[in-house]
Amino acid sequence: MEQNALAKTTRVNLLYDFYAPLLTEKQRTFLSCYFHDDLSLGEIASEFEISRQAVYEHIKRAEATLEEYENKLQLWEKHVQRKALLGQLKEAALSVQDGSAERLAQWIKQLEDIE
Repeated sequence: MEQNALAKTTRVNLLYDFYAPLLTEKQRTFLSCYFHDDLSLGEIASEFEISRQAVYEHIKRAEATLEEYENKLQLWEKHVQRKALLGQLKEAALSVQDGSAERLAQWIKQLEDIE
């Protein structure tokens, strides 16, 4: 159970990194308080003078919105795939024997800088 909660928190944080600008200010605030600052629903409710249930609903809707964006845009999934391919490219570049290894290393660095 605890491992599932950690996996969920990690996923929400990663999706938040990609899609936060697309969320409303309130969604960003509540997600940030709950997942980044590790505040409880009660603490957030007290801070914003609303009910715990209202905080819970805002967070659930924001999570659903993040998942919806990922389902449509797949930015996180593509990021994971690019990172894996970059790793494979690095390994392959190490085995190059001629002068092109330096050029490959520069291209890899450029790709990493874009990420």
